[in-house]
Formats: sequence, structure tokens, C-alpha cells
Amino acid sequence: MEADFLISLLQIIAIDILLGGDNAIVIALASRNLPEHQRNKAIFIGTGLAIIVRIILTILVVYLLKIPLLYLTGGVLLIYIAYQLLVHDENGNNIKPGMSLISAIRTIVVADIAMGLDNVLAIAGASHGSVQLVVIGLIISVPIIIWGSKAILHMMERFSILIYIGAGILAYTAAGMICSEKELQPLFLSSPHIKSAFSIIIVIGVIAAGVLSKSGRTGKH
Repeated sequence: MEADFLISLLQIIAIDILLGGDNAIVIALASRNLPEHQRNKAIFIGTGLAIIVRIILTILVVYLLKIPLLYLTGGVLLIYIAYQLLVHDENGNNIKPGMSLISAIRTIVVADIAMGLDNVLAIAGASHGSVQLVVIGLIISVPIIIWGSKAILHMMERFSILIYIGAGILAYTAAGMICSEKELQPLFLSSPHIKSAFSIIIVIGVIAAGVLSKSGRTGKH
């Protein structure tokens, strides 16, 4: 049981770091016009509030996923998010810098909620209904995102394989959510090989679709 907890925790941290890199850029943009002594305040207060809001949202999603067919729906949405991660093109950032401490904090919190919906869904799926996992995972991963975001984004730009690994983790989480759907459990519990094969097919399918989509775009240019 401890091994399962640790694996799920590492999965949550990996997902949040993978999907949260842009959030740190938002924090930097929102606070860049503030005086130095207020900038750190905006970052700490804004990030602290964002963590609290995200924990609440994720816990709500964890409980919502207990409704029939929501694990299936969440899994399908997460497959789409994993695919979008591979084919997404950056079009710049429209976050306006805050001119006061309060406006910068508000921008950080609002932008984090808007940009963090994919994180919330992915983490809720990886937690398997454990609120403790959600809280611990976010508390560990969010500071890593804030202080290490530039290094993480630089590594992703330099080593594109990390994006594919990340999409694979998301796709694997999505497959796990679909397999956890009560309506489908008789099928997956009848043989462990069916569950393993399904997860492999989803992971390979997402990565292959992303590669084909990107190569198609490159061909057009």
C-alpha cells in the first residue's frame, strides 16, 4: 500500500510540474511592475492563495468523480489534454502586469485557476480519491514550479522527449481513470492483461497522434 501511495504521489508531482510551468511565467508577468519589496510579497501571497484554491477545487473534483461515468468522462478529457500538450503552439501570453500589490495577487490567483483546470483534473485522477495525496502532492510540486519553472521550461525546450514522457504520464493516468469507472470495472477486472493492454494502447495512441499531427503541420509549412 505504501508503494502505491508513493507511486501516485510521484505521479501527481510529475503531472503538476509538467502542466504548471506556464503558471510561474504568469506569476513573473503579474508582479514585474511592482517595486522589489512588494514583488516577493505578491509572489508568496498570490501563490499561497492559488495553492489553497487549487486544493479546494481538486478535492471537489475528487468527490465529483464518484458520480457514475465521471471517471470515464474525466479520462477521455485527460486524453485530449495529453494530446493538446503535444500539439500545442505557444501564442504568447496575455497576462497584464499588476500595478499594485492587490491587483498583482488577484491576477496570479485568477490566472492560476484558469490555467490550472487541466492540473486539477489530472491530479484528481491520479489521486484515486485520496484527499491526502492531493494536498501533499500540490504542497510539494507548487514551490518546485515557482522556483524551478525556468529550468523546467528550458529543459523541455532543449529535450523535447520530456514533453512526450509527460504526455505519456497523462495518457497513463487517463487510462487508469477509465479503468476505475465502476460501469467498466467488470471488463477490466476479468483479466489484468486487458487493463495493461488498454493502458499501453492509450499511451501509444496519444503519442502517435501527437507525432502525426505535428509532422502534418510541419509538412504544410
